[in-house]
Amino acid sequence: MDGDRLTTVAGFATALVVLAVVIWIIGVDDVLNALSRAEHSVLALIVGVAVCWLSAWGLALWVVLGAIGTPISAPKAVFVFTAAVFSNNVTPFGQAGGEPISALLISSVADTEYENGLAAIASVDTLHFVPSVGFALIGFVFLLAGTTQLTRNIAVAAGATVALVALIVTAAVVGWQNRDQVESAVTRAVTPLLKLLARVIPGRSPPNRATIESRIDGFFHSVGRVAGDRGTIAKAMGCSALGWLALSTSLWLSLYALGYATPFAAALFVVPVGSIAGATPLPGGLGGLEAAFITLLIPTAGVSASTATAAVLIHRGATYWLPTLFGGGAAAVIGASKRSR
Repeated sequence: MDGDRLTTVAGFATALVVLAVVIWIIGVDDVLNALSRAEHSVLALIVGVAVCWLSAWGLALWVVLGAIGTPISAPKAVFVFTAAVFSNNVTPFGQAGGEPISALLISSVADTEYENGLAAIASVDTLHFVPSVGFALIGFVFLLAGTTQLTRNIAVAAGATVALVALIVTAAVVGWQNRDQVESAVTRAVTPLLKLLARVIPGRSPPNRATIESRIDGFFHSVGRVAGDRGTIAKAMGCSALGWLALSTSLWLSLYALGYATPFAAALFVVPVGSIAGATPLPGGLGGLEAAFITLLIPTAGVSASTATAAVLIHRGATYWLPTLFGGGAAAVIGASKRSR
């Protein structure tokens, strides 16, 4: 077993330990009792909603690829996005860690340069940000307008979200206004790294500086084509919003399956805010994301810790474990197709 596989196995083992500790603290028997009350027909509906989420975000990728100039069919875009979800779920730091692998999968299916695949998935992930903030703010406002009290956990989560939004927006604006300097800095940083990798990997020769500059320039050019097309941005954000709505619906239905008709605003707030925990150094945020969801769901939905935990496990079963399973199969198919060329 090579180093990458050992790292992945170790990451999953650590994440499962974190998740097991969370369940143990809350009470294993209480969580299992809550899960035993789940309505099977609603569980099937949750799986369908998860498919809607994958399809919506896959269509966002389809829209962006068309704008970049490497169009593929909508079903193929959903297929490759499912494989990209697998790469996000098995690498540390969630989407940030999985983007290089996702770019490779996309470039293979779309038959385009790697930098175009990286620009596509980076653009899609960036465009997901705006709808997530919008839903979180809507949920937060409706929660405060209702009977939900502003607990410390909710206040901290809301404050952290506002700070993160300000930081990301500022960094994006400053970075784009100074993209020539950013390109130069990335080139200087990447060139020695690629030379080092070429020495380690047999049969590989390092690209020269001109080639690296051309690749990086191609990446920024592709991102610029998306950023400059308002129609593409509107369509992709619409698909993204549908995906976030489906994710929130999945969590709400998970509570409903256990017999609790909670305010939908709670799910609208918890899903995007709790997803920030996906940036933890664990595969797909496994363990940390569940803990964040549970912590936020208890005060916002007004349910017990065991009920919140059971609902989160159901939700993550449909939106993490199933996509990981099917996405792994999709990634294997893409890899086999590439080797056969």
